[in-house]
Amino acid sequence: MLTRKQIELLRLIHTRMEADGVAPSFDEMKDALDLRSKSGIHRLITALEERGFIRRLAHKARAIEVLKLPDALSKEGFVPTVLDGGAVGKQAQPAGHMPVESAALELPIMGRIAAGTPIEAISARVNDIAVPGSMLNARSAHYALEVQGDSMIDLGINDGDIVVIREQDAADNGDIVVALVDGHEATLKRFKRQNGMIALEAANPAYETRLLRDDQVQVQGRLVGLIRSY
Repeated sequence: MLTRKQIELLRLIHTRMEADGVAPSFDEMKDALDLRSKSGIHRLITALEERGFIRRLAHKARAIEVLKLPDALSKEGFVPTVLDGGAVGKQAQPAGHMPVESAALELPIMGRIAAGTPIEAISARVNDIAVPGSMLNARSAHYALEVQGDSMIDLGINDGDIVVIREQDAADNGDIVVALVDGHEATLKRFKRQNGMIALEAANPAYETRLLRDDQVQVQGRLVGLIRSY
């Protein structure tokens, strides 16, 4: 299975190659998928290549061969195309306008997130998990984390739960966010602005609210779903 962002990128590449005979640049891909950096595009391209949906052609700039499409896209009409080929098949819808489906999609589990004392920042992919498509926004990237600790237990977020996070760098008061503190500690807390400071609130009376300067806190995503195994 593919993540929603992987499907969006595959659709974008296929559509542009049908229309122009050339794959979009990495900058165009980044802008179309609303990502902050090209490193995210590199990861998506690598994932699509590893799963056999595309192949990068050596010694050619922007040379990508689309080998196949998932069912959701192949129903639109598809014949494998190469960078130098002409337009074939029916044109797909532009990236970012993919309908939300209930079918499960794979998200990367990027490690453990503290719902308690902050732990070191999460950056390594450790596994994948199938997530209902209804949890996800077609225009945003998502990832999953395993919860460690009980500081959010009063909101029903337990130790060992998997939380689904939408990538974003801003938050509204009351949002439950993944916050990076002082550039190296990650924690899952409720976000609030309070007297010129940022409050990271627990949902467990055993834990105190942390008040931090704006420059100490970097929002890395907002909670949009939770998965629990029994």
